[in-house]
Amino acid sequence: MNKPNSEEYPSQTNSVDNPVYETDHQAGDHNVEILGMDLHNPVFFCSSLLIFLFVTLTLIFPELAKQTFDTSKSWTINNFDWLFMAGANLFVIFCLTLIVLPHGKIRLGGVDAKPEFSVVSWFSMLFSAGMGIGLMFWSVAEPVGYFTNWYGTPLNTPEGTAEAARMAMGATMFHWGLHPWATYAVVGLSLAFFSYNCNMPLTIRSTFYPLLGEKTWGWPGDVVDTLAVLATIFGLATSLGFGAQQAAGGLNFLFDIPNTISTQIAIIFAITIVAIFSVVRGLKAGVKVLSNINMSLAIILMVFVIITGSTTLIINGIGTTLMAYAENIIPLSNWIGREDETFYHGWTVFYWAWWISWSPFVGMFIARISRGRTIRQFLLAVLLIPTLVTTVWMATFGGMGLDQVQNGVGQLSQGITDSSLALFQMLENLPFHQVTSFLAIVLVLVFFVTSSDSGSLVIDSITAGGKIDVPVVQRIFWAALEGVIAAVLLFGGGADALGALQAAAVTVGLPFTMVLIFMCLSLFIGLNKEYKMLKSN
Repeated sequence: MNKPNSEEYPSQTNSVDNPVYETDHQAGDHNVEILGMDLHNPVFFCSSLLIFLFVTLTLIFPELAKQTFDTSKSWTINNFDWLFMAGANLFVIFCLTLIVLPHGKIRLGGVDAKPEFSVVSWFSMLFSAGMGIGLMFWSVAEPVGYFTNWYGTPLNTPEGTAEAARMAMGATMFHWGLHPWATYAVVGLSLAFFSYNCNMPLTIRSTFYPLLGEKTWGWPGDVVDTLAVLATIFGLATSLGFGAQQAAGGLNFLFDIPNTISTQIAIIFAITIVAIFSVVRGLKAGVKVLSNINMSLAIILMVFVIITGSTTLIINGIGTTLMAYAENIIPLSNWIGREDETFYHGWTVFYWAWWISWSPFVGMFIARISRGRTIRQFLLAVLLIPTLVTTVWMATFGGMGLDQVQNGVGQLSQGITDSSLALFQMLENLPFHQVTSFLAIVLVLVFFVTSSDSGSLVIDSITAGGKIDVPVVQRIFWAALEGVIAAVLLFGGGADALGALQAAAVTVGLPFTMVLIFMCLSLFIGLNKEYKMLKSN
């Protein structure tokens, strides 16, 4: 088998000498070799079969599939809104508590472990994989949409008022701040601790060893890992399909290139080819390089908007946005007696279900790159720093969008007609808009590449029983499959098929909410045991 060298994956060769949990199970137990791939039985075969059945039935019955999964999504959101909200609040409180507890001194990988990546590269990778593409898509559309009552207003704030503008920024930050990153942090920290400190396979099931013991390696673990694969592949393929539509819309907006299915599939093909190239090169030579490029381009674009836009407004808006977020985080986190049902269910609960469905992918990727950090460093970087950076980003792009709407400037002043074009419509009213809009399209595409190849590395590990030194052909298989699913569904079923895929990903978020809640309990038990052991030495 073709494996990368151990320097690229040092966590595979450097384990702690006295782990707090002892198990005879090793990464790759129950694996079989087929066509040069190292596959876990039954996780790979069950997840592949379910993916095949979903794609086939969706292509044959696209409208019925969308209707069925939309009904399932609506039932999930309407009946379990309280669970999503309570769970997300719990994750924030849990992570903030760990930061201040003495357990925060525990180092992932043991007391002698060293970080594998610089702080800049580490942050660039976790941010690019976590939500970089979403910030490109929604940073203008979401606050403008709330201000103009495009699809509900937060807490029924009267649209078009100064208070509506303030609330729009606070609610946008609510959806992109502590709650989603805490969801990712719970999964990432659990995986990193049980893998690097307990010598267990890097896969979701390992996080439940304190609760299940050796049963972790049986059918309960198979179910958890299969759910993680489905959530990851559905979420990535959905984002790839909708991202292709956004990029095609941007090309049509700039260069009058027809926004057709053929254009969108060509974009998916190009993204997939680059993602395969990156995933073959591995974590350090592929994902890290692209992530650093991404963050550099994003900073350039943001600084340009700050300088050429309403600079004073944007700078003041950073503080205003933080204050609006702090003032409204508690009422927006409440699920009892909510009267803003359109906003509450259509935005907040949907977002929470979506973040939870993405948590296996993003959490595992964050775990892959976080060996050598203390738990306190991990949580500060994964939870607080992204929230602060997102505040600056939203104040820049969302603030400019709201300013243009309030002053009747450009197409945005007419309201949101196509959310995928909102960013380009805002940039159109700034100098060199064709250059910056083209840069935005490049950023969208590269963010999708980093999400795709980091997601492929994660699925590789889960379907190989926790191994991270999987054969190259296996990495290529999953990176290619994401593009194939998105392209086939887009071509065969159009928006209905992609909508069904998105609804399926959100529906998977329901059982995973319970998985994450129990994961918090399991992680605390493990951390407490390790802390007591270290304290006694």
